[in-house]
Amino acid sequence: MAALRHGAALRPLSAISRPAISRTLTRQFTVSSARMVSSFYPGEPEAPIVKTDIPGPASKKYISKLDKVFDTRSLNMLADYTKSVGNYIIDPDGNALLDVYAQIASIPVGYNNPVLKKAAESPEMVTALINRPALGNFPSHDWADILETGILKVAPKGLNQVFTGMAGSDANETAFKAAFMWRRQRDRGGPNVEFTQEELDSSMLNQTPGASELSILSFKTAFHGRLFGTLSTTRSKPIHKLDIPAFDWPHATFPQLKYPLEEHAEENAKAEADSLAEVEHLILNYHIPPAAVIVEPIQSEGGDNHASPAFFRGLRALTKKHGVLLIVDEVQTGVGATGKFWAHDHWDLPEPPDMVTFSKKAQTAGYYYGDPSLRPNKPYRQFNTWMGDPARALIFRAIIDEIQRHDLVANTAKVGDYLFSKLEGLAKKYPGQFDNLRGKGQGTFIAFDNPKRDEFLKKAKKFGVNIGGSGERAVRLRPMLIFEKSHADILLAALEKIVSS
Repeated sequence: MAALRHGAALRPLSAISRPAISRTLTRQFTVSSARMVSSFYPGEPEAPIVKTDIPGPASKKYISKLDKVFDTRSLNMLADYTKSVGNYIIDPDGNALLDVYAQIASIPVGYNNPVLKKAAESPEMVTALINRPALGNFPSHDWADILETGILKVAPKGLNQVFTGMAGSDANETAFKAAFMWRRQRDRGGPNVEFTQEELDSSMLNQTPGASELSILSFKTAFHGRLFGTLSTTRSKPIHKLDIPAFDWPHATFPQLKYPLEEHAEENAKAEADSLAEVEHLILNYHIPPAAVIVEPIQSEGGDNHASPAFFRGLRALTKKHGVLLIVDEVQTGVGATGKFWAHDHWDLPEPPDMVTFSKKAQTAGYYYGDPSLRPNKPYRQFNTWMGDPARALIFRAIIDEIQRHDLVANTAKVGDYLFSKLEGLAKKYPGQFDNLRGKGQGTFIAFDNPKRDEFLKKAKKFGVNIGGSGERAVRLRPMLIFEKSHADILLAALEKIVSS
């Protein structure tokens, strides 16, 4: 199949000057060209290129080999990361797709970003990789500097400490542990009150008094991970939970908003009020009291479900009123995708959440907190061998520098507004194909429902776009922070071809 844009051809990546790309990346948005699509990656394809079916013959060969040693049943697309560049994911057959799924929302500043490559080649990185420390016992002399110039440089307002982890599930799981220890410490009378002999003995029988009588309150259609504790708060798809024992923890209804929002203001306000009333009822009456409430700013895996800033302010007020912690899960929404660095910045909270978890675009993981009492009263209570990874913290630092140097959060807000307005036009032109369009004012964190969603996603690859779904019917857009109006135009043209073909 020919390139999807007339006359477009993929420039051989071996011919791209990496120093030239690096020089361009270090400038602000000043690069311009009649034919250039990206201000950041002059070596990007000018448009998607589809040469074969996906997977093509070369990809099938690699998949067959991989399947002998690794489960490939969830495989979406095989990639060649030595050739992928900027906003484009490229496969072994030479197909170059505009990637608005971005490794399930986890690539922030493009494939083969030369600034990240430079960070990866630095002496600091070499040291971190070949001398990986057990951070709780043997942190490096510069670990505080790495944190302060990276992870903590972008800490949410009011939160000045961090516990680093390995992945989003790990971040949430350790936040749960922090919440339980905080609550039991409070009930016990403070950090200086020693454990009783009964507590010490019964803990070894999984019968710790009080601790087994606590829970984490989550929401229906939420996703917080697949580890043992987080899976008890995940309620997006049955396949995630089947055959795994779960805790008897409460869940409230997340508001099911109707769109367009301006046409359903009264109904939506009632849905949010009903949800908050249910949360308060569960806090006060559930037979296993919650130590914390965990919530996503936008329920991502559950179908891109939104709620208003007023709803989240109400949730914060309820948790404060009843002495319950609020954990905001920013694993997928964090690091700029909603047009603010942290999605909960849209809420205008009078006081910050108690903990904010992060991963994905950060390329590392953990939770931020501010209250010193969220540090356990004794060592080794919140502990594992690695407790994070300095190499990944260094990559996040380089990502932060790139985001700030190019003002990519503001860029994402601007491009998101443009993309949303154009999608509104498509929704009017093709009724029923872009239902419940949502994410206005939330950067490029946009979604819509399609009656044949799975077929829609498959078709997208034929038109040169890698795109993902969520929930039962949603098509979710998760482009990178370097996604520009020119890329939005390519995406919009492909979306129109999908629904009109």
